[in-house]
Amino acid sequence: MNFIEGKLLLLFLFISVVVTGQENWTLENCISYALEHNLTLLDYQYQEDSGKENYNQAIRDMLPSVNGFADYNIRYGRSTDPNTNDIIDTEFFSNGYSLSASIDLFRGFQKVHTIKARKLLYKAAQETSQQQRFLLALRIMTAYHDIQFYEGLLAISKEQLTISEDNFKLASKQIEIGLKAKADLYEAESVLYTDQLNVTQNENLLQAAKLSLIQEMNLKNAHTLQINPIVPKTLVDNKLSTDSIYGLAKDFVPLLKAQKYRTEAVKKQLSVVRGGLYPSLSFATGYGTGFYETTRDTLGVTIPFKNQIEDNASRFVGFSLNVPIFNAWSTRSAIKQQKIALKREENNLEIQEQEIFKAIQQLVQENKALNVELIQSEKQILAQEQAFGVAQKKYEKGLFTIMELNLAKSMYATSQNKNLQVKLLLQINQNTLSFYQGLPIFNINSTN
Repeated sequence: MNFIEGKLLLLFLFISVVVTGQENWTLENCISYALEHNLTLLDYQYQEDSGKENYNQAIRDMLPSVNGFADYNIRYGRSTDPNTNDIIDTEFFSNGYSLSASIDLFRGFQKVHTIKARKLLYKAAQETSQQQRFLLALRIMTAYHDIQFYEGLLAISKEQLTISEDNFKLASKQIEIGLKAKADLYEAESVLYTDQLNVTQNENLLQAAKLSLIQEMNLKNAHTLQINPIVPKTLVDNKLSTDSIYGLAKDFVPLLKAQKYRTEAVKKQLSVVRGGLYPSLSFATGYGTGFYETTRDTLGVTIPFKNQIEDNASRFVGFSLNVPIFNAWSTRSAIKQQKIALKREENNLEIQEQEIFKAIQQLVQENKALNVELIQSEKQILAQEQAFGVAQKKYEKGLFTIMELNLAKSMYATSQNKNLQVKLLLQINQNTLSFYQGLPIFNINSTN
């Protein structure tokens, strides 16, 4: 690579980084990117794959076990002649071959219950992965709204800064013509510096929020990003009911579905352990043969390999019955332990259902409160805007002091900030409630 090519490559990489950082992202794009690049999700996918393989192996365990065997031995010194069982002191070699197969005919239905348990655990792993996808999407949504909130704060603080700059210029002119005292100028200057600081702080908070989203998305080669603003949805009073939402959540939330599958799996594992109390019956068959150098004919010549393989062949067919009589109470103890494990899983399910109900209860209460706050903040922002406009005009006419003007200005900014915060909190609240109702707000399905 020559110097010019090297410079072009560096320029291309720089442009790629800039383009990545300047690309406008929608909430859906952010979530889709995060789902594809989040390493924690990848680990849960590996766990899901492991569960699938365990399930498949449980099915394959129903198949017969088939094994082949072959050996080749050279014997030195004193050894036993395989044909006569006499002790000889002659070097010779031998080799043997065998093929055997066995299958369990009955084992207390342990293998059947193991298949069912592994299938349930596989489904639980799938739902756990799905739950992590939704949790990631909720975190992305929150980080996305944080950016929008700080963008709104920055816009408000810049608007306040513009007003302060105009008031500072106005105070300077009025002092020049003797209409105001220097104290007004100092007050206006103090407010101006305060607003400049607010702009700087909000810019820093905005960059921190963007960095948080970038890290959550695992977005590489980007130091900042631009988002498309979310237009607030028209709010409709649906008279949300905690019980109705919880009824939907019980059948939808992957966290609960995963715990239900785990509970059912433990029940099947209890049946597996109980199967150890029953007798087991297995069937086995096999074929064996061998070649021995010491096997000779009447003339003392070693019988050929082909003939020995046919002559030494042996076969067997058999059944094996194992009846458990006493094994230090280990099976009974294992059953008790499994019953305890089942109770724990059932208790965990109740705990998770209770936590979900509490979360929905809080969200519904928060939704009602935010709707009221939104109406009040809308009224407040209109009133404060009018009050500030009146104060500004009175100040210009000399009827208001600079401190009275700044108080009206501060209250107007506070009402703007509160209104912005309530809108975005209500948006997050509604999306979270929609998630618990099973509505497709993130475009996530089991194939993601």
